[in-house]
Amino acid sequence: MSEQNETPVLDVRGEICPYPMLRTNRELDDVRPGVPELRVWTDHPPALSTIPPEAMKRGYGCEISERRPGEWEIHIFNAETAAAG
Repeated sequence: MSEQNETPVLDVRGEICPYPMLRTNRELDDVRPGVPELRVWTDHPPALSTIPPEAMKRGYGCEISERRPGEWEIHIFNAETAAAG
């Protein structure tokens, strides 16, 4: 992260379950509580079905996009802000 305005990125590539989800939860709960958005990079397909529900429990929305073959970005964002905008 080079500027304060940039969306923080949590890079969990190379990690397998349950670590991508646990690290994302820790980031949302302890490291950056109330962060308006977070981008999680993963190359572990099961993380695509474990991270979004956990983020949604915390009031966030999620969008998944493929960065390149076998690598995804989970964009976690404040659902209330997105609905208002």
